Amino acid sequence: MSILITGGTKGIGLEIARGFAAPGKPVILNYHGDDAAAEAARAEIEGLGATVTLVKADAGTPEGCAQIVAAARQATDRLDQVVHCAVDAYATPALSADPHRFAQAAVTNGVSILFLVQATLDLMPRGSTVFFLTSRGGRIVVENYAAIGAGKAMSECLVRYLATELAPKGIRVNCIAPSIVETDAVRALFGDKVPALMQHSAESNPSGRAVEGRDYTALMKFLASPEAEFVTGQVIFVNGGANLSA
Repeated sequence: MSILITGGTKGIGLEIARGFAAPGKPVILNYHGDDAAAEAARAEIEGLGATVTLVKADAGTPEGCAQIVAAARQATDRLDQVVHCAVDAYATPALSADPHRFAQAAVTNGVSILFLVQATLDLMPRGSTVFFLTSRGGRIVVENYAAIGAGKAMSECLVRYLATELAPKGIRVNCIAPSIVETDAVRALFGDKVPALMQHSAESNPSGRAVEGRDYTALMKFLASPEAEFVTGQVIFVNGGANLSA
């Protein structure tokens, strides 16, 4: 059993690595720029007994995805879980966005799931699972979130197309949408508003608390299991019911 996680050395990606790490399991963690955080992630996940491969590459491009998968081939001959957490956190409204910068972010946030699946396809056996981390910002308007939200919406659409093409191969793909988690991307988007935003998210949640890593990693473990072999092409919100009322 092995897992590849883009954007896997911080935030949600690292939480997923923690959840799936097991003694002897190959864990391939991709990151884009923060070497210190990557080394810290390696040490932590290796401390759980897993064998960690770090890959510094841009998961938002076909070339970067090919580089990631080339490194994965050195670590394992199969990928049982492929998780796409990488995000380009370009904080901007739509009308004032720089067109070229917006287009770059839209490719990373909206199309790169296709690049990753194409690159990993021959490493995924029947029964393997692909996950894309999405958010409610792909469905409702969030301040300064246009470049991410538009991309998430596109990726959710792509996942439905991918699901129908992967199903005959016995490979499943689903979107996981946790409620807000304090990550580097969230801090880039909301700056000094983040502490108040996180507090409000917890206090206003009908379930009485904020989301925790175990909430979405437990779901992903189930979806990666044979018991969930008929669940594919779905967007599953993990937020305690926070999106069910105005």
